[in-house]
Amino acid sequence: MSVDTADAARQGAGAAHEAAKRRTFAVISHPDAGKSTLTEALALHSEAISSAGAVHGKGDRRGVTSDWMAMEQDRGISITSAALRIDYEGRVLNLLDTPGHADFSEDTYRVLSAVDCAIMLLDSAKGLEPQTLKLFEVCRARRMPVITFVNKWDRPGREPLELLDEIEQRIGLRPTPLNWPVGIAGDFRGLIDRRSEGQYTKLTRTPGGARKALEEPMSAEEAAGIEQDAWTQAQEEIELLEALGADFDTESFLAGESSPVLFGAALSNFGVGQLLEAVVNLAPAPAAKEDVRGEPRPVEEPFSGQVFKMQANMDKNHRDRMAFVRVSSGRFERGMVLTHAETGRPFATKYTQAVFGSDRSTIGEAFPGDVIALVNAHALSVGDTLYDGPKVSFPPIPSFAPEHFVVARAVDAGKYKQFQRGIAQLDAEGVVQVLTSDVRGEQAPVLAAVGPLQFDVVRHRMAEEFRSPIDASALEYSVARRTDEGSAAGLHALSGAEVLRRRSDGELLVLVNNKWRLRVIERDHPGLFMEALLAGGVDENA
Repeated sequence: MSVDTADAARQGAGAAHEAAKRRTFAVISHPDAGKSTLTEALALHSEAISSAGAVHGKGDRRGVTSDWMAMEQDRGISITSAALRIDYEGRVLNLLDTPGHADFSEDTYRVLSAVDCAIMLLDSAKGLEPQTLKLFEVCRARRMPVITFVNKWDRPGREPLELLDEIEQRIGLRPTPLNWPVGIAGDFRGLIDRRSEGQYTKLTRTPGGARKALEEPMSAEEAAGIEQDAWTQAQEEIELLEALGADFDTESFLAGESSPVLFGAALSNFGVGQLLEAVVNLAPAPAAKEDVRGEPRPVEEPFSGQVFKMQANMDKNHRDRMAFVRVSSGRFERGMVLTHAETGRPFATKYTQAVFGSDRSTIGEAFPGDVIALVNAHALSVGDTLYDGPKVSFPPIPSFAPEHFVVARAVDAGKYKQFQRGIAQLDAEGVVQVLTSDVRGEQAPVLAAVGPLQFDVVRHRMAEEFRSPIDASALEYSVARRTDEGSAAGLHALSGAEVLRRRSDGELLVLVNNKWRLRVIERDHPGLFMEALLAGGVDENA
């Protein structure tokens, strides 16, 4: 074996060893289910931060670290994604926080392409909500393992068995509770660990919920004497679960067929430690990723990674453009010169950071499962591949079904160059999808978004960052489908429909007034090709 071959073998073994230590996951939920609060609580329990925040800080409780843009702080919502590295019990946890507001869900969809597991966060009173259903469909399409966390058990809510039944009936995911609450929702006493011979942990809330909850382990005999009727009810429910065979099964969990369920309250820091342990012990480590030819790139191969998010900061103190890259294989070292698969050109990695909200730190090395932010990445776009060694190109990240459309025009015709540059950059970042046609021309592109608040971000950034305010006129379309050249002319000739080309990948999309008009077109013109986009066929009222 040559020296170079031996060195490559050692590096590959090192990358595989480091990959086995990593867990990369995201939290998916409906707005207001407590996602950003849970992110902070997980960081608190792992000692990554010393004090947890709330979306709206009160008293000595500050706002969440991951929400840092002015629009986020003003509105109390998450717009951007944040990546947090947590070192915990010999593992490296990469938590990708995502926007909770439905209008920014396309960013969440992209983040799901960069993780190996998801935490599905449910409100104890509301259960499965429309946005959660949409995000779960993306997880299902990727056969992604899902851990369920029933949040807000310290507030009035539904019966735990009713929530489990809803999960199984509505999304076909078999729930397998790992712990069980003592006390109904709103009267949270503690948790029974189903896998540790029923060990009970009594929970005591800390003032303000900014510190870890006090946890007191006790025997079943002690718990029965203290909790009395609440303990008896919990034991009866657990007996029913055992009779139904609702026990955790590794194989079905990893196949995306069952979901371990935990109960807790993120705001009060109840049950968050148990969730952290579940991620460490159950979530899968990074594995080989398939390239565009369907061939896996093993984690021990030389470096490769894919851009899943672009971010040009809205904070006036930051003018750089970052590319968030999920490492798929090999070892990354700051300063490496990689190859940009889309252009074949070299890409230097002089400035590399870890980013969580407004907090930044320099990254010297990274391994499969890690997320790195490449600074001043003007040559990169969402979905691009970077690699070292043997050439590889990963499949593009799917675009998702937009439901809102506007025509954008520069308010000041003298700033058309700034207008073009701004629209092109927002398209590359995935802030909106940009659609064009010969009829409308480049001076009046159609902006397509999952939610209307995305257009507020566009207006803000075009005015503040690119100095080219825009006028955005709404179009009367609410449905988009993929089509082809053979069907384009026929569709364009129909009333209530228009065909445009997506600038980022050249795909043809047909926009239709509404779902009823779509059904009429499908019925009367069955030969015309119209294919649903990912997350575009989910009935939100289901």
